[in-house]
Amino acid sequence: MTREILTIIFLVLGLFFIVTGCLGLYRMPDVFCRMHATSKATTLGLVFILMASFVHLGFSSVGLKAILAIIFAFLTAPVGAHLISRAAYQRGVKLHDRSVTDALSGLYPEKTNADQIQDKD
Repeated sequence: MTREILTIIFLVLGLFFIVTGCLGLYRMPDVFCRMHATSKATTLGLVFILMASFVHLGFSSVGLKAILAIIFAFLTAPVGAHLISRAAYQRGVKLHDRSVTDALSGLYPEKTNADQIQDKD
């Protein structure tokens, strides 16, 4: 009985974080804020849903694969979001007007190698 209750709690928490991430995608003003909101919330949502499957299935082969998927999600989702945000910044995507600071200002050249390749076409 407690296993089912714990599974339901983890599923509800996962659903909450995924819905929060979707709302963040809809409500945030620019790509950087959207990336921040969705990457954190949906990663937590995925982790809670995978924890629910682990609690429900126990130490079976599928349950252990859920634990491996949790580790993989924690390692790759933040890195992927960081790289996408960095690429958007390098391509010249503008920050929102109310952004407080631009910590990367002046760290990248005006024209990148990708711009030079695109100009040749």
